[in-house]
Amino acid sequence: MAIQHAVLALLAGGPSYGYELKGAFEQAVGPQWGPLNIGHLYQILDRLFRDGLVVAERHPQPVKPDRVVYEITPDGRAELGRWLAEPSPRSGGFRDDFFLKVTAAARSGEPATVRAVLGNQRGHLMRELRNLDGLRRRAEDPVVGLLLSAASRHVEADLAFVDDAEAALLADGGAVLAGLRTPRADGAGSERGSGPTRAAG
Repeated sequence: MAIQHAVLALLAGGPSYGYELKGAFEQAVGPQWGPLNIGHLYQILDRLFRDGLVVAERHPQPVKPDRVVYEITPDGRAELGRWLAEPSPRSGGFRDDFFLKVTAAARSGEPATVRAVLGNQRGHLMRELRNLDGLRRRAEDPVVGLLLSAASRHVEADLAFVDDAEAALLADGGAVLAGLRTPRADGAGSERGSGPTRAAG
């Protein structure tokens, strides 16, 4: 995730410090993103400082520890502009935990296993979609509303994949799954229930 660029974007509006940046980020992106870990944020700020993209100035406080205020540099503004001008590829590519579950279920050759995996995922996605719809209806910030709408569209696409998997793997009464069953390492294949075999000789 390009959190460092989001931090640069916040600093482009003026100097700020850690907890203020944390609050501004969480307000900007809305509840669906989740809270920003303050320790992680300070790691990002340290990296931006080392890279010359921000400068830091320590401000003494009468009671509390000194406050470190960060300001974006010209190099930081150039990096922010470069990031904004580039398209964004999928951050995780197409590696997906659920796809691996579908693969494992399909290779088992068991329709009941495939139905259970797909059914569990469909139920989870439907609950997530209802939650997103509720958050979107309550969102007052139009940008937060857009983020929630994008999240909903991703969930809808995942639901469509569940439907596709169901049609591809279960529509023919199990014939496709029978062909996908992974052979057992002991060579027993589908001869389950016939008891243990003895090696000749």
